[in-house]
Amino acid sequence: MDLLRNLGSAAASSLLHKSGISLPYTLGERVTEYDGKSVWKLYDAIKKDDSSHVSVFHYDPSTPNHSQPMFPQNALKKLRTTRHPDILKYIDLVEQGGSIWIMTERVRPLRGALFSWDSGTSEPAVGGKGKGAAKNKSKEEWTIWGLHRIAVALTFLNNACASTHGNINIDSIFLSPSGEWRLGGFELLSSTKDEKPVLFTHGQQYPHLQDISPPEVKKDGYRALHDLPPGVADAYALAILINTVFNLTTTPPATTQPPHAPLPASARGNIPPTLFPLVKKLFNPNPKVRMTCQAFLEIGMGERAGVEGVSGRFFVDNHLVAVCSKLEAFPLASDGEKAEFLRALKESASSFPPEFAVYRIIPALLSSLEHGGASAGIVLPLIFELAKRADKSSADLASSSQRAFSLDAAEYTARVIKPVIKLFPSPDRGIRMALLDLLPEYEGRLDAKTVQDGIWPHLQTGFADTVPVIREATVKAVSMIATKLSSRVLNNDLLRHLAKAQSDAEPSIRTNTCILIARLAPALSDNTKKKVLVPAFSKALKDPFVHARVAGLAGLTASVDCFEMEDAATRLLGVIGGGLVDKEKLVRDQAFKCFDVYRAKIEAYAASLVSTTYGL
Repeated sequence: MDLLRNLGSAAASSLLHKSGISLPYTLGERVTEYDGKSVWKLYDAIKKDDSSHVSVFHYDPSTPNHSQPMFPQNALKKLRTTRHPDILKYIDLVEQGGSIWIMTERVRPLRGALFSWDSGTSEPAVGGKGKGAAKNKSKEEWTIWGLHRIAVALTFLNNACASTHGNINIDSIFLSPSGEWRLGGFELLSSTKDEKPVLFTHGQQYPHLQDISPPEVKKDGYRALHDLPPGVADAYALAILINTVFNLTTTPPATTQPPHAPLPASARGNIPPTLFPLVKKLFNPNPKVRMTCQAFLEIGMGERAGVEGVSGRFFVDNHLVAVCSKLEAFPLASDGEKAEFLRALKESASSFPPEFAVYRIIPALLSSLEHGGASAGIVLPLIFELAKRADKSSADLASSSQRAFSLDAAEYTARVIKPVIKLFPSPDRGIRMALLDLLPEYEGRLDAKTVQDGIWPHLQTGFADTVPVIREATVKAVSMIATKLSSRVLNNDLLRHLAKAQSDAEPSIRTNTCILIARLAPALSDNTKKKVLVPAFSKALKDPFVHARVAGLAGLTASVDCFEMEDAATRLLGVIGGGLVDKEKLVRDQAFKCFDVYRAKIEAYAASLVSTTYGL
């Protein structure tokens, strides 16, 4: 199979190379599972200008049975002009000699993901751990979520665009990286306002369309739709789609054939009981009383009464639908609503599919911080908790054999670390504080350039902040990134900040500054050590705060190898001596430990000296 993919990609690339076309993307493997499902061949690709992952749909007029250019041309026209979050996102186009190459967001076919789940080879964006009932419940929840997106897209097309999609089936639906369903297959999308509506004029020529055609079309052809509401054919096809995705069969139920008998209860199969009465209404052979996609959506959202004693609400009560809805409204929500939603997200974080968390929840949460960081103390920890579940190097992920999706180091950096680093310039104290508190979560993934250029210029402003807790957090943060700072910053800029911090009004800041200086000492240049360390520790020993004096003595003890013994004997023993008679026992005890260390070092050094005494 890999060989076929590579050959297909190589052939397509060769064709483009010979034609002299300059492509805005690098073509990857062909998605062979999509072959024969439409007039297109589908490829994975990489966008050249930003290295983002995209998909490319290729129409080749020389391919057998692909001699009807009106279908890809219509798809191109409609996809370029129809924008909606639940519709396949158009990015770019290349046309040459009748061939069409459409670049879209990266997607994969729904058919392959759905049927592979049933066979147990993968679980597409559902996070469905476990077996049996739990797995089926996850699948049902994910499928209802997907149908919600399709119902929203169809309502938009039928109402706002006054158009008929005309090609609703499992092969016109794709999955985004987050697992969200995207509606494509615009080859027949038509409006009565179009000059030559393709669906009405050439619909009968499109392959396999009879499988989803409503009774009125099978009887009188597609022109029968011209004077009917634009959604009647799509509603009928939606019913067939629902049967397909829940019962995993591409064979339409018997009700689609004359005399179109009502759907019996035995035909429900795995369709949820809350949906089945509506499916029967969508299958109504009379287009004038057939349920519309809008009505199906509104009943599912609890906006109108259900049918046959079933309340509906299958969309609004769906966990994934609810989360998406609240994510979209999050920037405009009140502080109380935000807090409640974030609390619910945190409590259910382990239930989200990793793909959904990485590509849907995390970007939305990061975007919300651009509007203020009042919730940053909750949002940022939640982002890292969600990301950890998809991190290939995470022990949590390694312990789960069920997870097919994971982020490697490069993807983790691109999806999580880089967006977080972009928050450092924010003047919002909530965001700045959260970034500092969470530094242990991500400092190990930072390279020197990122620290030097992306973090330090903004982090250093925290030393002068008027809020003490930020000043202290800044001091603590430096110890985690110090090894990635340049020698110039380490020996000059940073030490100037620390000199001021040693005079801070807050005792804890002075104490932590002294501890930081001791940790930095081995990395300082020899000249800096001579100029800075003795004055810094001497100042700490004169601090009125007990723990600052203890920190000064502990720093001297830890830094013993940073001093030449002549300096230690002549400059430091007197400094240490003051601590030996400090009024606080805690200080005296530390002073004696420090004194013993230096005395031993000085004695060893003195023993190595060569005597120069003359005479006796």
